[in-house]
Amino acid sequence: MTTATHNSPAQRHAARILAAKAAAASRHGQPIQGSAYDLMLAKLINDKQRLKAIKSIQRKIELKREILPDYDDWINAALQHGNGAQDLVLTTALVWHIDAGNYARALDIAQYCLVHNLNLPDQYARDVPTMLLDEIPGAYLEGRFETATAAVETLRAVQLLTVNADVPDQASAKLYKALGYAQIGKMGNGDIDFEVLTEEQASKALDNLRRALDLFQNIGVKKDIERLERRLKKTADDETGTSPPPPA
Repeated sequence: MTTATHNSPAQRHAARILAAKAAAASRHGQPIQGSAYDLMLAKLINDKQRLKAIKSIQRKIELKREILPDYDDWINAALQHGNGAQDLVLTTALVWHIDAGNYARALDIAQYCLVHNLNLPDQYARDVPTMLLDEIPGAYLEGRFETATAAVETLRAVQLLTVNADVPDQASAKLYKALGYAQIGKMGNGDIDFEVLTEEQASKALDNLRRALDLFQNIGVKKDIERLERRLKKTADDETGTSPPPPA
């Protein structure tokens, strides 16, 4: 199938119209039907085969970034005109956008999927909220965000989308851990100077790391909780004029 990026403007326009009609004609909770969807499924199958043939994770990500624009018209039609039909193209694109680091686009799709209770493709073996809590905080903890500041905004958006979801505690713990680390600028395997943190930074991060630990004892934040507690105690001691006892 010729990808959308190689089609003429007239072909793209026609494809957008067909996608919008398919989305609008679909029924909530039922598999989406129609020739336009069949064409997108055929493309999806072909793209999956291309990805399967690649061994390198990084090259898979690069290919996803290359092919995802081909799905934009279909995704936009679903988000603007859809009634919540089950759509393998849309839900697969959601996961691929996360893999590619396109978090804002992924969260737009995720919001639609959550509103309409859409299922992920069977191979992912998770529901949408659990997948969001596993993958996006996991991406931050693995150092795959450009900045910690950008991560805070994205992680808070994930938190809002999943706040009422019934998910494993371990998945929620990962979100709180990532958010706590993002608030103090700790990324991936890197470390930071806790002494230069503001009291507000340390306090917010400590709340989130404690919550992560409450949810899952093996989340791996105990040492940093202790470091944040020491940082805040130092501020409290300075304000009250209290100093630590001299060494014996």
